[in-house]
Amino acid sequence: MNHFLDIHKTDAADLRSMIDQAAKTKQARAGQPKAAVDEDQPLKDRMVALIFEKPSTRTRVSFDVGVRQMGGQSMVLSGKDMQLGHGETIADTARVLSRYVDMIMIRTFDEAVLTEMAEYADVPVINGLTDRTHPCQIMADILTYEEHRGSIKGKKVVWAGDGNNVCASFLHAAGQFGFDLTFTGPAQLDPEEEFMGFARQKGSTVVIERDAFKAVEGADLIVADTWVSMHDAQSAKERRHNMLRPYQVNDELMSHAKPDALFMHCLPAHREEEVTSAVMDGSQSVIFDEAENRLHAQKAIMRWCLGS
Repeated sequence: MNHFLDIHKTDAADLRSMIDQAAKTKQARAGQPKAAVDEDQPLKDRMVALIFEKPSTRTRVSFDVGVRQMGGQSMVLSGKDMQLGHGETIADTARVLSRYVDMIMIRTFDEAVLTEMAEYADVPVINGLTDRTHPCQIMADILTYEEHRGSIKGKKVVWAGDGNNVCASFLHAAGQFGFDLTFTGPAQLDPEEEFMGFARQKGSTVVIERDAFKAVEGADLIVADTWVSMHDAQSAKERRHNMLRPYQVNDELMSHAKPDALFMHCLPAHREEEVTSAVMDGSQSVIFDEAENRLHAQKAIMRWCLGS
């Protein structure tokens, strides 16, 4: 039994195997209807619980469709529908769910909820997102980059904006897949030292550059994310906008990167804030390939979790 909790907690060879598997199964499904079941049905007779304490579009739909394409069944649960951490401990919920389902995906706030679920579950647990990391997203991003440009090893990735949970998983991926990462953003929003330290220990070059235009010089990939959360107060949103405005990804910034640099965003995006529509809809953007690849990458993750 394998849990998929974080990129830095998973063996690099296994991560590479998942990316290769995702590419292979995506190609095998080319041209098929979305509801067609994969020929080998690796989740046949399996039930997967999909737990959402946070709202979701891509995570919810991609996991649900992925389970069905693999021949399994899914049960979508929201935090308000359950006694998760309220009327019942996380540990007891994990024990109970293990009697009903074959795998658990959870999208939650506190990382401790994820780790306690994994500790007490008798079935594989997948991190669909926490406030600290978002590993499934970055697996899709690696798959997307390599579809368009070949191996990501040795490439330069630039993260522009807030050193948030998605940025954290990109740093983990830098160490595991062997690429370099430059962070450009205000000092108040730097990534945690722990995340940068992991990538550096693995041999990746991690740089902080406050000047966004200098940061993107020689970049193979530029990545952005929203500046504010739906849970932020209005005053906090205004402060963040003022702080992050110099790091907007626009045509001028993209022009300072390599001519064939790609742009990614995990979505949803706030157009004309962290990125302009001209970039999002431009020829260097692969955001919708990236969104689609959540499906294929997560199917490979689920296969790996069940050893199939």
